[in-house]
Parts: sequence; structure tokens; C-alpha cells
Amino acid sequence: MQTPSLQRFLWLSIAAAIATIGLKSGAYWLTGSVGLLSDALESLVNLVAALMALFMVTLAGRPPDEEHSYGHTKAEYFSSGLEGALILVAAVTICYTAIDRLRYPQAIEQVGLGAGVSAVASLINLGVARVLFRAGRQHGSIALEADAHHLMTDVWTSAGVLIGVVAVSVTGLPWIDPIVALGVAGNIVWTGFHLMRQSALGLMDTALPEAERSAVQTILDAYQDQEIEYHSLRTRQAGRRRFLSVHILVPGAWTVQHGHNLLEEIEQRLRQVLPNSTIFTHLEPIEDPLSQADRALDRPVWDTVGE
Repeated sequence: MQTPSLQRFLWLSIAAAIATIGLKSGAYWLTGSVGLLSDALESLVNLVAALMALFMVTLAGRPPDEEHSYGHTKAEYFSSGLEGALILVAAVTICYTAIDRLRYPQAIEQVGLGAGVSAVASLINLGVARVLFRAGRQHGSIALEADAHHLMTDVWTSAGVLIGVVAVSVTGLPWIDPIVALGVAGNIVWTGFHLMRQSALGLMDTALPEAERSAVQTILDAYQDQEIEYHSLRTRQAGRRRFLSVHILVPGAWTVQHGHNLLEEIEQRLRQVLPNSTIFTHLEPIEDPLSQADRALDRPVWDTVGE
């Protein structure tokens, strides 16, 4: 099972979130920078999101059961969707705090020490994000990739905040700090929107990426000749699992065994390019007009009446 390995990566993310919350909160306490406060709030969101991802990845790893015969892999989309929503909540909080600081400016203190502490937290996030990216792509986990994207957003956010803190120290203009915080809020709003959109597309059974569909069509085209055709190719992805269905048309005079052997060969080749896939192939006689009547998702009822 993949789940224990994925759980290990998410525990790493949780540990990193706890560490960075402490470091960034300390940096805010030292400097009084609202930009650093916004950074700490985003790390708090990271912690909640990582905990949610851990729960959902554990759920997604459960085997199929009587009520979920296709498995539980779509659970990962709930994790990335919630993460996106939490990011939007954090952005609203940051905006509120930044606008208040614009109205009532406050000097920033101990810039060097605060910036150094925040930089250490960012390096932790950068290292963990790289690990999660690699693991997410290796295991095909959307939850891990979403968590990695969020951590990388945190890294870029921290970089912007540090620039703002240093700019205030150099120029003596305290309004730069809340302006940077507002920029941070805008940046993470985009990330939150992207994650929620990705989750919605997954729950709506969006087709596999174009590169994967092209690989599938290349394999099927290699079998297509005067005797063999295919149609009704459909794909979707549910978390770490891919689903593919296709109709293969062969001469009606073929034996069942001959047709079965062909489908087994095609399915084996498809699994080589699409690991962790559930593949459905349907065999039809190429001469029968009804074999051409089911290209659409819903076959007209009248096609089968009276048979």
C-alpha cells in the first residue's frame, strides 16, 4: 500500500508547520512587523491543511468496500479544497490587520534578528516542499502536491515580507510593511483559488492530462487497421487512481478467446504508460451497426428495443 509512505511525508509537513509557526511568531514578537504576522498566520493554515491532508490520505488509502467499490481515492480532493478555503480565510485576516496598520503605523524593531529567524523558517518550508513535490509526483498524490504548492507559496510570501521589513528599516517609512502584507494576501488568494478549482475539477471527473491521453491514443492507434477499430475513449482521475474505458471493434467471426487475448494485450500496454489505473475495455463486432451507436455517453433506448 502507498498510504504509510504518504503518511510519513505528511507528518514531516506537520512538523515543519509547527516549527515555522514558532519561528515566525517569534520574528513578529521581535519586530512588530504586520508582514511577519501575516506570514505566521499562513503557517498556521499550513498546519491545519497538513492535518487535513493526513486524514484524507489515510482515508483515500482504504481498499474498496461494498459502498465504495471504486475505492476512496477522491478523498484527496477534499483536502486540497479545504486547504484552498483556509488560504482565503487567512488572506482576509491579513488584509484586515494590514489595513489597520496602515491607519495606525508602527515602527519595526530588531529587524536583523527578526529577519534571520523568518529566513530560517523559510528554508525549512523550502526543503519540505521539495520533498513533498517529489513524493507527490512519484505516488500520483494530489494532496501531497497541493501541500507542496502551499509551502512554496509560503516561501515566496516570506521572501516578500522580508523585503518589506528591510525596506522599512532602510527608508524609515512604516507604511511599506502593511503594503507588502496586502501584496502577500493577494498572492495567497490566487493560490487558494487555484487549489479549490483543482479540487472541483477532480470531483467533476475531468479527463486525464493531454500528455497521458496522447500516450493512450498512440497505443490504441497502433492496433487500428482494416480489421480493428476503437471508439468511446473516456478517461478520468480520482486522486491517485486513473480510470480509462474504451470500445474495441473486431471482426465478428473472431472467437471469444481471440478477442479476449487482444484486449488483455492492449490493457497490459496501457498499464505500462498509466500506472495505478483501472481499465475497462469493451469488445464489439465491427460489422454490426449497433457497435457504432454507443459513441455517446448515453446510448438511445430505441437502439436496443425489439432485439
